[in-house]
Amino acid sequence: MGAGAVTPHTVRAELVEALGGSGGLRRRTLLAAGLPSATWPLAACRSGASLPPPATWAGSSPERGHRLRSPLPPLSSARPPRRAGALVLGGGVAGLSALRTLHAAGVQDAALLELEDSVGGNSRAHVLAGQACPVGAHYLPVPGLAAREVSEWLHEIGLMRFDALRGKSLPDERHLAHAPQERLWIDGHWQDGLLASTEGRPALAAQAQRFAQAVSQASHLGFAMPSQRAPFGAAHAALDAQTFAHWLQAQGLNDPHLLAYLDYACRDDYGAGLHTVSAWAGLHYFASRHGFKAPGTPLSEAEARSEGVFTWPEGNAWLVERLAAPLRAHLHPARTVLRVDEGKHGVDVWAWNEAKAELEHWQTPQVVMALPLFVSARVLANPLDALTKAVQGAHYAPWLVTHLQLSEALIDRPGMPPAWDSVAYAPAGSTSALGYVDNQHQSLRPDRGLHTGPGVISAYHALLESERAALYSQPAATWAQRVLADLRILHADIDDKVSAMALCRHGHAMRIPTPGTRSHPALAALRQQRGRIRFAHSELAGYSVFEEAFTLGWAAGQAAA
Repeated sequence: MGAGAVTPHTVRAELVEALGGSGGLRRRTLLAAGLPSATWPLAACRSGASLPPPATWAGSSPERGHRLRSPLPPLSSARPPRRAGALVLGGGVAGLSALRTLHAAGVQDAALLELEDSVGGNSRAHVLAGQACPVGAHYLPVPGLAAREVSEWLHEIGLMRFDALRGKSLPDERHLAHAPQERLWIDGHWQDGLLASTEGRPALAAQAQRFAQAVSQASHLGFAMPSQRAPFGAAHAALDAQTFAHWLQAQGLNDPHLLAYLDYACRDDYGAGLHTVSAWAGLHYFASRHGFKAPGTPLSEAEARSEGVFTWPEGNAWLVERLAAPLRAHLHPARTVLRVDEGKHGVDVWAWNEAKAELEHWQTPQVVMALPLFVSARVLANPLDALTKAVQGAHYAPWLVTHLQLSEALIDRPGMPPAWDSVAYAPAGSTSALGYVDNQHQSLRPDRGLHTGPGVISAYHALLESERAALYSQPAATWAQRVLADLRILHADIDDKVSAMALCRHGHAMRIPTPGTRSHPALAALRQQRGRIRFAHSELAGYSVFEEAFTLGWAAGQAAA
């Protein structure tokens, strides 16, 4: 879809603007009246519409990143160089993990430079009306055996413990997502889980069983989290060479309800749907963790525990705080890295100090590039051939995370009671909305679970790449109306209950694992890079999750120590 394409969202935004920005355009009301979309402008022209809530941008500073598009300031204007035993560039999960590993290996004068005012990358937090909420990532699945470095750290901070009587490690259940975890709005009511119920849908039931078998068979090929802990052979490469949609079609898996669920799963983890990601990625989502259980298949105790996820009101910022706390004196936020130049005896790094508006010069024998690869390619004075090839043709998913302050409880609908994650059913490829998370769900207040709000909910959207420019150019109020329009499907009274909205935009939230990404030789070369400059970013895995970032940071820290 071209940048100038007319979509339902642009039509809705223009209509809302024509109505003075009112929240009166109610998709549910129009659909309930049986009106086709062409008649919406007439139906929407009614009185009594509520004023839109104030909407502001929050979370990131795109102007800082875009500083790289401008000419460099004179490097000679920098103050005398500061020295570090090693320098980590980028304070996301991978960067923090690398710095932690360097310090553990004895490089006590290692330091880290971060673009934003706080570390964490996509796992930072925002505060709205006194309530912490996630800027991006909001949960961590209980790690499997392959994620041993993650598991060891979770034991260190007390999220997991070894049970000698059972001979296994167990998660601290106080930090697992409370039940009910997920619900789906479909056929006029809420149901448990995100896959449509198989009751009355024999084709879905049969195909869900077949997909479960296919995932089980794929598991025997070898899948792991992190992905580098599993083999990658000809069968994996064949999966990586085609889209997930193409593979599903070849398997005869075409039930629209199954496809809708699988499309949601891909958008939730990868930022793009089954027509975009590779078949390897689609199967990896299930086979590397807890598999896929067809509805009605009982779970063992071990399987139920492996499906648990850690979560907090502030999302993965809870983890970041504990990762960063011991390193606080070595973290240097508000630094925009401008140039990295490897020399014969060390590496020179120039960064713009955003707080002091001055150029800084750093010298170090070792650098860990924990930056997105396209940023590394821009700041390195002499980028590696593998780095140049790795970013050619790469696709990145824009994300929008919107926090809505609810002044009072939303009126709930029939069926399943309020859950941690609430999603509206949508056919594959028909929406960018991923539903919302109730940030109050983990609280212990007496009325928790009886209703949604008051408090803060966080709505997620995995946008099209073609929408990236609009994400930066259009005002927050325009995007707020789009978010409200999607939430009206779930709660018709949302406009009257929202008192403020904070929108967090991520233009390049994550790399999309399109066909050929997992098997890309340039990514493999960067993971194995030797010398003064090492690379550590989840993008090296071809997609972005906590386990990959943490492990890649650990590996780079080990190599640079």
